[in-house]
Amino acid sequence: MRQKPDSQQLRQWDRQYVWHPFTQMSDYVRDDAPIITEGDGRKLIDSDGRSYYDGVSSLWLNAFGHRVPEIDAAIREQLGRIAHSTLLGQGSEASIVLARRLVEVAPSGLQKVFYSDSGATAVEIAMKMAVQFWANQTEDRSSPRQRFIAFENGYHGDTFGPMSLVWDDLFHQPFVGMLEPHFQIPFPRQHVAGSLDRCRGALRTLLAKHAHEVAAVITEPVQGAGGMIVPPAGFLRMLREVCDEFGVLLIVDEVATGFGRTGRLFACEYDSIAPDLLCLGKGITGGYLPLAATLATERIYDAFLAPYAERKQLFHGHSYTGNALACAAALAALELFPKVLAQLKAKIERITVGLESLRAFACVGEIRQSGTMCAVEIVPVAGGHYQWRQQAGKIVCDATRAHGMILRSLGSNVIYMPPLASELEEIDEMFAIFRLGLTDAARGLARTAGDRSSLEAEA
Repeated sequence: MRQKPDSQQLRQWDRQYVWHPFTQMSDYVRDDAPIITEGDGRKLIDSDGRSYYDGVSSLWLNAFGHRVPEIDAAIREQLGRIAHSTLLGQGSEASIVLARRLVEVAPSGLQKVFYSDSGATAVEIAMKMAVQFWANQTEDRSSPRQRFIAFENGYHGDTFGPMSLVWDDLFHQPFVGMLEPHFQIPFPRQHVAGSLDRCRGALRTLLAKHAHEVAAVITEPVQGAGGMIVPPAGFLRMLREVCDEFGVLLIVDEVATGFGRTGRLFACEYDSIAPDLLCLGKGITGGYLPLAATLATERIYDAFLAPYAERKQLFHGHSYTGNALACAAALAALELFPKVLAQLKAKIERITVGLESLRAFACVGEIRQSGTMCAVEIVPVAGGHYQWRQQAGKIVCDATRAHGMILRSLGSNVIYMPPLASELEEIDEMFAIFRLGLTDAARGLARTAGDRSSLEAEA
């Protein structure tokens, strides 16, 4: 048996062999980033034995904490039977049972479940379903409806289909010639008067001219990676009504918002609507294993039914589609959600109190919250905004990590999204660390703000 590597060896190998996602590696190899080796409840433990609150739920995934006995037991039980078998041309017990449970808890009318393994693939599949839904209704199998309406500042994943929905100059510049053009309209913002009406008007104007080209409208209920932008109440209801008026499909991407993040199991519940296609991921297994799902209505599914020779089936699949271990974890997680959701109101209120306490810091600008999804904008004390190159959010995240909490920056925004099962006392401790981090970050932020004018001139 090989000897277990120590912390120094792990850090060396990490720098030598691992290419990290969304990470500038020339910076990373100079940082003293933690190497996580264990988890315990709402905390992560690194190779040096230091513990940190998991303040972003391991990138918005973890719902209940780490080493949850019920999910651990479900995975072990499934492992004692079979870890995986293909869904191509045959069934798998765990995937069948989970599909039935997802249909039971999902918005009414969503009847079919197509599995994948990440949020991006769930969206990619929904896009393909939407386009082929229209193509399957034409004799020559071509589809004039191959364009989508998405929302500026949105994010749906990093594969080419989702990338094409919302152009981002920072992320997508090398691929501009490979991305299909789609329509974009402004996302309405909570507390901005008239923004919902303006959004409705822009959508109706666009559809009045281009509905014959549009396969679907796609949206996040809350723009997650865009900085936790919360829309006004009734946003999804408005989209459902306008899509029905013009005869286009509605795709709701609940990869980030699903499974309790906004306070209910699905954000669609607030407006009592069901989309034609629903994309799920992240918290579906409680944060344990890669799994995603695209849920469709019977109407969508029926358009793919035909004699084999007509080639109307969905030509899409993944090697690990419907993985039994992941499905077992998801089934166990679904049993835990009712209790956690019942306790969320008090926790969300405590988070709101914690966020309010951050307003005492001059570097804190706009604060946005939807349930446990929170963003704190970091701004120069003298006013204005930081440029993305200045990494103001990262300065704060590095400072909070030194005090024992891992957060994630998105430009000048600091994201806080704790596990749903966090106790009230743990939330209080996390905000105490947040305040210490903001205090310690002040000098670095002031130095960064001093570079702002040269960066703006460069931009």
